[in-house]
Amino acid sequence: MPESKVRLIKKYPNRRLYDTRTSSYITLADVKELVLEREEFQVVDAKSGEDLTRSILLQIILEEEAGGAPMFTSDLLSHMIRFYGNATQGMMGKYLENNIKAFTEMQAKLQDQTRSIYGENSPINQDLWAQFLNFQGPALQSVMGAYVEQSKKMFDQMQEQIESQTRNMFSGFPFPNYPQEGGAGAARGESDQRTRDGDRDEVAAAPKAGARGKSGT
Repeated sequence: MPESKVRLIKKYPNRRLYDTRTSSYITLADVKELVLEREEFQVVDAKSGEDLTRSILLQIILEEEAGGAPMFTSDLLSHMIRFYGNATQGMMGKYLENNIKAFTEMQAKLQDQTRSIYGENSPINQDLWAQFLNFQGPALQSVMGAYVEQSKKMFDQMQEQIESQTRNMFSGFPFPNYPQEGGAGAARGESDQRTRDGDRDEVAAAPKAGARGKSGT
């Protein structure tokens, strides 16, 4: 029977992770290694079968962010939290995902260029790439954080423009709890205008009522 392509990891109530492929318990550090090796895996609750993969990945990110070299600033994280429950939440997630993929592709092209010069398994190639990661790793991490934060700010500005255009478009419609153009002053003006119109109607109707009274006499 062929082995499943997706590696199944079960999470037990005692928070221990069990790798069904190796029939052994593993740690979050081991799961991180699977991510780095691009190994496809799925974490499920051992009792209910609920998919816990995202939860485990978030735990790994939390540990990495608390490890002394965070990728995301407090300002960026605050902005991201504000997008939850927002109409553009799904769009924001896709936007960040596409930008991270583009950055990853740029890294892959740089590595491919190194391989094309020194060969696939050349010791020189491996040494140079290791040196590059050691010296440029922190710089790349900083650039990555700044790149994502800048992209987020651009998206935030775009959202503000959309909201402004929406307010201008629908300002003339009497939606509940929606501030109308002109505010309370405009509302009072409309009320005064209706009062004046009503007074004119009463004045116009008075002669007609007098004429009917004389005719009846």
